[in-house]
Amino acid sequence: FVSFLFLGVGKTTLIQKVTQALKSSGIPIDGFYTEEVREGGRRTGFDVVTLSGKRGPLSRVSSDCSTSRREYRVGQYVVDLVSFEQLVLPMLRNVNHGSDGEKKVCVIDEIGKMELFSQAFIQAVRQTLTGSGTVVLGTIPIPKGKPLDLVEEIRSRKDVKVFNVS
Repeated sequence: FVSFLFLGVGKTTLIQKVTQALKSSGIPIDGFYTEEVREGGRRTGFDVVTLSGKRGPLSRVSSDCSTSRREYRVGQYVVDLVSFEQLVLPMLRNVNHGSDGEKKVCVIDEIGKMELFSQAFIQAVRQTLTGSGTVVLGTIPIPKGKPLDLVEEIRSRKDVKVFNVS
């Protein structure tokens, strides 16, 4: 059984509280969440924070309007794909290749536009979802605009339970 949260507000706070409850119950858990970065009361980007305590940039507000060929953007944010992959991919590979006898929880907050620029991340999420012994607690965005293929794939899986939390 795979559980996915479909959240509009407070998703990271909820993920953090659930994570702490699972950890204190002795349940093996790994994963990551995204956190806003603010400077002077203004959001300037997002960081990826792993449950083991590593942190790195996911995106930052771009200071100029020019776009280079290798730049990945979502609105005003430029995505740091290298940083994201360096933090998240080793953790997902470790979850996918752990011992089969041990039930694990993998937190993936979130599977959204920024994260989906990474083909390696898409592949790792698919492997995690099909892996035996892993329960995924994740977040996907509310559908608006053009559908995101992996998000729709997750939403339509029979082994996924989607909760809309507002």
